[in-house]
Amino acid sequence: MSLNADTIVDRRRMRRKLTFWRVVAVVLAVAALVTIGAFASGRAPEFIGGSGGQIARVTIRGLIRTDQERVEALERLGRTGSAKAVIVRIDTPGGTTAGAEQLYTALAQLRRQKPMVVVVDGLAASGGYIAAMAADHIIAQQTSLVGSIGVLFQYPNVADLLKTVGVKVEEIKSSPLKAAPNGYQPTSPEARAAIESIVRDTFQWFKGLVQTRRGIEGELLERVADGRVFTGRQAIELKLIDEVGNERTARAWLAKVKGIDEDTPVRDWSLRSRFGDLPFLHLAAAAALEAVGLSSLARRLEHSGALQAIERLNLDGLLALWHPPASP
Repeated sequence: MSLNADTIVDRRRMRRKLTFWRVVAVVLAVAALVTIGAFASGRAPEFIGGSGGQIARVTIRGLIRTDQERVEALERLGRTGSAKAVIVRIDTPGGTTAGAEQLYTALAQLRRQKPMVVVVDGLAASGGYIAAMAADHIIAQQTSLVGSIGVLFQYPNVADLLKTVGVKVEEIKSSPLKAAPNGYQPTSPEARAAIESIVRDTFQWFKGLVQTRRGIEGELLERVADGRVFTGRQAIELKLIDEVGNERTARAWLAKVKGIDEDTPVRDWSLRSRFGDLPFLHLAAAAALEAVGLSSLARRLEHSGALQAIERLNLDGLLALWHPPASP
């Protein structure tokens, strides 16, 4: 009986050791991937394929947030001698106003260094249109959507719900407008006025940018700045874009106006490290866990990656964002 107990203890000890070394192997594998990725991303060329004289294609897609890595990639593009010009492909509903301003500033600096033209694929609304205005020439398809010139501040208010369920949120703060509005109680007139002043100030900045960059004034400016989106066909009449077309149209414009040979190859310019993408690291770590028999941990890691992707959609603060209304 004693021998059987010793055998069981030994087996449990061996199992713990095996699990420990499996975890060590996973940690080392992920560390190696991160190290190799960091080294490669720092040394690898940011043009995806090809070399020599070319036109750089930059793609702006999805929600816009502040992104220092993207800014630095655009700065490096401005210093790259092999890029003769830049085509910026845009397909975004916008995002935070701070993120849109940051992106506009980076693209405007790039425009001063190299010929640049924007091509709207499907949507350049709100913050996306702010980014598009960094270029001297904007091209969109006939059915692309552009505009949505306006600013939004949204916050949920659950005061009535809390009252219904009998929950009261107590607070002590230094002044009445601290952390207002908070969503736990009705918004005071003073808090609403403070938020409205922020929205109006940012809206005036947005309109001023449209006036300066697109040369739109007076009644026409008021018309295009009422928050609506316009098709490419409408936008050209309203001076929001310069031409209806696609990337071929952009290359023709660069050839005619900027003297860039129309046969110059177009290459994608990466705005972020190809090895620094979190989904890639999640998949690699999950695969390593599966390989050493830790399937449950692998599944947890995959789920955490999905949650991080969802979290990136949570935009806080002042928004320059367009979305179609939800169906009732």
